[in-house]
Amino acid sequence: MVQLVKLASFVRPYGRRAALSLLLLTALVLMELAIPRLIQRIIDQGIGQNDPGVVLRTALLMLGISLASALVAVGNNLLSVQVAEGVARDLRDALFTRIQGFSFANLDEQQTGRLLVRLTSDANAVQRVVLISLRIGTRAPLLMAGSLALMIATSPRLALTLLPILAVAAVVVVLFTLRMEPLFTSLQQRLDRLNTVLQENIAGVRLVKSFARADYEQGRFAAANQAFTDRSVTVLRIMAGMSPALTLCVNIGMVIVIWAGGLGAVAGESTVGEIVAFTNYLLTTLIPLIMMTILANIWAAGNASARRINEVLDAEPAVADAPDAIPLPELVQGRLRFENVAFHYGGRSPENVLEGIDLAIEPGRTVAFLGATGSGKSTLVNLVPRFYDVTAGRILFDGIDLRRLTQESLLARIAVVPQETVLFSGTVRDNIRYGAPAAGDDEVVAAARTAQAHAFITGLPEGYDTPVEERGTNLSGGQRQRIAIARALLMRPRVLILDDSTSSVDGETETRIQEALAETAAGRTTLVVAQRISTVLTADRIVVLEKGRIAAQGTHRELMERSVLYREIFASQLGSDLPPEAEAAPGGGNRRGEP
Repeated sequence: MVQLVKLASFVRPYGRRAALSLLLLTALVLMELAIPRLIQRIIDQGIGQNDPGVVLRTALLMLGISLASALVAVGNNLLSVQVAEGVARDLRDALFTRIQGFSFANLDEQQTGRLLVRLTSDANAVQRVVLISLRIGTRAPLLMAGSLALMIATSPRLALTLLPILAVAAVVVVLFTLRMEPLFTSLQQRLDRLNTVLQENIAGVRLVKSFARADYEQGRFAAANQAFTDRSVTVLRIMAGMSPALTLCVNIGMVIVIWAGGLGAVAGESTVGEIVAFTNYLLTTLIPLIMMTILANIWAAGNASARRINEVLDAEPAVADAPDAIPLPELVQGRLRFENVAFHYGGRSPENVLEGIDLAIEPGRTVAFLGATGSGKSTLVNLVPRFYDVTAGRILFDGIDLRRLTQESLLARIAVVPQETVLFSGTVRDNIRYGAPAAGDDEVVAAARTAQAHAFITGLPEGYDTPVEERGTNLSGGQRQRIAIARALLMRPRVLILDDSTSSVDGETETRIQEALAETAAGRTTLVVAQRISTVLTADRIVVLEKGRIAAQGTHRELMERSVLYREIFASQLGSDLPPEAEAAPGGGNRRGEP
């Protein structure tokens, strides 16, 4: 149970309640162990000696103990529930906080479905372990140990005859526990797969319908569901065999006690009361073994889940602040410099996605990145806010290596509008104000106007207070993108990254957005990733990427004169008729040698 022990720190804040719960449980066990002795007393001293007073007093004492044990049990249950629920809450908080601290590289390795299982099913499995451990988990061994001691005290001869049966039962429980843990681990892995398929399908249900792939997705889900069901059946089949095996041990033990005890009573070596008390202690000894089957299931499942939870809690963020990291100064210019930068995605691809990137970007300039899909445009700009760290080389922000800066201070100066627009539940106003919650309404409107979003927002049923449905389904793609741009602008960043963020808006709206951004761009460095060449025409500089390297850079006019690759992209998107200056340009050199 090493994995569960590693999570013991989550129980410490509730140590007093847990200790009180165990104290009450110990008292409950002592009261339960007293009952067979009192029954022996009624039989031997009351009934055997015709003393009704002993019968009455002992019966009343048993009734009082029963009432007290009921109250103690209620107290134990309340305390154990409080501890277990508190541990589960803290565990979910710790997992959520840990996930928030993950870099993009960590999130690339962890699938959404797997993380959801850890936050829900795995956390609940650990919660059950805590709950059961404060109840049955402690009660069963205490009952077993106490009953064995009292069995020996009651009749050592009968106790010796039962040792083989008890040993067999203990071995069955141990073997069962060892067998169940790997099964529960594989069961949770299949649950991971089931949740991943389910999450992907629900998130992409519109795409599934548009491509008429419902049958394929049904088959994929059915396969994952069947794999989970098959493993569940295997687990339940083994569990089903455990209880009859222990019940057989109990019955054999009862037969031995009645047979050997009966012979002893006939010979005058035992009293009837001793046999009855011994039988009760035998049941109290073997019943906890049956209870251990439940515990074994819960502990095995909990240990498997604890291992998976520890994988998340122990994972170190791929991008972290250096021990001597410094905050970015309050007044920054926004100058960026890439020095021989190379990057690859770790274990996913050993080959560099970017190679030999040398680039200087002056403050207040707009630099656009253009190239074919997979050329490394988005990867390059994702290095600036340290979503990933460079594999080689370095990136400087105002002359300071990004890795020497605290991430919080860096991200406070950078705003990103990603390719995939994400909106949260709440109002349109809430989504625009997401990165700057203290911004006033006037600032929200100003940012929306710059993003060309104010007109359509005021046309919504409740304007800026219109609720945003799940994933923004009540808004068009272009509307979502403009809200995302407004959200970034409201942060007043020194560096603004637009990663293909106007792909869903029409050309006229895109032109208005560009003009508005230009009017408010004083002192702001803007990095634009685009697929459409019309998006980059007005940039101060255009960087053309090809296979992770800079193939060419310059203004639109310069590239039309000097870059064959750029002219090909221009012609493929805007027509084969090149402008006069391009036609007059010299026949242009090879791409790798272009400036």
